[in-house]
Amino acid sequence: MPESVDVHIKNIQTKLQILLKKHAMLEKELSRLQTENAARRDNEKMLEDKAGMLEQQVNILKTSAGQLEGEERKEFAKTIDQYIRSIDKCISVLNN
Repeated sequence: MPESVDVHIKNIQTKLQILLKKHAMLEKELSRLQTENAARRDNEKMLEDKAGMLEQQVNILKTSAGQLEGEERKEFAKTIDQYIRSIDKCISVLNN
């Protein structure tokens, strides 16, 4: 009877060791995936910023060529107004 208990304990210990190794491996994989995910998010943000800058450049070129019409012109004017307000706020902060 005691041998049976010892065998069960050894089996449980073996299974526990296997589970601990799997857990450690999964933690490493999770860490790697989280790092990879953060890098992809950073890259996505950079690409979105670049796309925004390119859109602004296209609008500037269209404006300088006189090709903005209707809604594009309104959006461009709104963007310029936002920049002016932002610059005015910066000047106000610097003056205080």
